Amino acid sequence: DFLRTFRHRFLRQHPIDNYIVDFYCPSLKLVIEIDGEQHYSEEGKIYDSERDGILEAYSLTLLRIKNEEIMKDLENVILRIKKITEEISNHRK
Repeated sequence: DFLRTFRHRFLRQHPIDNYIVDFYCPSLKLVIEIDGEQHYSEEGKIYDSERDGILEAYSLTLLRIKNEEIMKDLENVILRIKKITEEISNHRK
């Protein structure tokens, strides 16, 4: 719900290249990925690394958040998102 009320528009399940990202903010070129257990296997790590490289080639900033962080400490997750969006906004001025 937080991203719906955020001042920057986020798109959910947005296609970029051959991938679907969890959340994408076009104005900030920010991708937020919510990582579940599958991301911690060796295959998952390799896949994510290749995928991140392709997304970063589009000059996108990636923020990975563990699913368990959202469940246990949503307040801190929101603060991290606010911080990175402010950093990107200030850098582009």
